[in-house]
Amino acid sequence: MTQPLDRVNDGRPLISVVMPCYNAAPFLAEAVGSALNQTYGNVEVVLVDDGSTDGSADVGARLAADYPGRLVLAHSQRKGPFPARNQALRLIRGELVAFLDADDWWDATALDTLYAAMSVAKAEIAYCGWQNVGEGIHSAPYVPPQYEAEDPVANFVRTCPWPIHAALISRDLVDRLDGFSERCYSAMDYDFWLRALATTRRMVRVPEVLAFYRWHGQGQVSAVKWRQVLDALTSQKDFIRANPGLVAHLPQDRLRDLTEGQVLRQAYRAFWKRDLASAHRLFRHAGMAGACKMDDLRHVLTALLPFPAYRWLMQRIDRQGEGV
Repeated sequence: MTQPLDRVNDGRPLISVVMPCYNAAPFLAEAVGSALNQTYGNVEVVLVDDGSTDGSADVGARLAADYPGRLVLAHSQRKGPFPARNQALRLIRGELVAFLDADDWWDATALDTLYAAMSVAKAEIAYCGWQNVGEGIHSAPYVPPQYEAEDPVANFVRTCPWPIHAALISRDLVDRLDGFSERCYSAMDYDFWLRALATTRRMVRVPEVLAFYRWHGQGQVSAVKWRQVLDALTSQKDFIRANPGLVAHLPQDRLRDLTEGQVLRQAYRAFWKRDLASAHRLFRHAGMAGACKMDDLRHVLTALLPFPAYRWLMQRIDRQGEGV
């Protein structure tokens, strides 16, 4: 399972992989192996078990024995993934940093390919394509736009540019950003990339799908749509407020459409999926923010009802539509 030392210590910069873990025992060995068996070779993993109750810490201890000197195991007590990542960042030794959750994985050539692109471009960030995977998930591979060749500010304000594990970044940049903010639970990867954009434009795209994100369904943080959308809005507004010069070329109505307009679009998306909890919260927010038009009023006004009444009304409308 372990790699020969001549392959691991190949003279290239050490890449530190930051891996928070909470109750990921069935997937942890695959995730760690995905990182430490990269063709790049010179890789360490800093694994922080965040108070798991499913034996993940024991799996981590066995993996540390399997990869002596290459896997650092630390512990925290249910602080959440971003505090766990920050704890890991205080322990890393590498000149380059990548993030991989304990249930996701990379193509075996991912770090090699990202490092090569970063070296040629003299970039501080190399990013790639990804694919959502999991039971019942049918998601096509996705390669993001070449942000550095377009208007990265508009693109980053519009949406999170890539998931946490689809990039390799310099340790120096991580230090300049002072790690992750911990205030908005479900959008701190987005906040991190926005702050990175405010710090550097030295980024390069690898137009290949190298990262795989395992979707578990309604149990994971990103499944709580309304919270994800509103936390993202907070990150967008913080970026705009902190960087007026970077967004000065964007008209105010465009900025409003990229921020509050996105909340309204996500409200409709939640509504048509019948995620009523998210639709209720997001339509209500749109109304309070004045981000709606006349055509939106019936949705916004019904969202002013208490949620039990709103849910009853939507279910009644659905039953009438089915002829029940």
